[in-house]
Amino acid sequence: MSQTFTMDDLRRMLQERQHKMTPQRQVVLQIFLDHPGEHLSAEDVHGILRDNKSEIGLATVYRSLELLSELGILQKMEFGDGCSRYEVNKTDPSKHHHHHHHLICTNCGKVIEFQDDFLEPLEEDIKKKLGFTVSDHQVKFFGLCKECQEAQQ
Repeated sequence: MSQTFTMDDLRRMLQERQHKMTPQRQVVLQIFLDHPGEHLSAEDVHGILRDNKSEIGLATVYRSLELLSELGILQKMEFGDGCSRYEVNKTDPSKHHHHHHHLICTNCGKVIEFQDDFLEPLEEDIKKKLGFTVSDHQVKFFGLCKECQEAQQ
């Protein structure tokens, strides 16, 4: 289910929501298409743009990321370090999807993604006991990655 959007898909999604595919938005999106599975902050994106000799400023990057996440094209994530990171939203927001969860190393800041639907029984339980239908959830586990644990020994 991990289909990744193409630039044409993203352009269509913007147009459906009455937004234009500006050159800046296209460049920002292209970075995510070129870095699949990475969780990039505005600063990361801006750094990549700078390396590519782009003139796009950090404020424009922030605005593009905010808009693209409001439109559901990018998914915005907070990993507890005060820095928002983004990734391409791989799923159609109208479908309840297989979730990917994040392991966040509190030492080096690395984010590891894994997919699992072990929370589905919990969602069923919540529905039965509390009458609450879950449409989405995000799970973050904080701890130490293997490399940081090995370095501490």
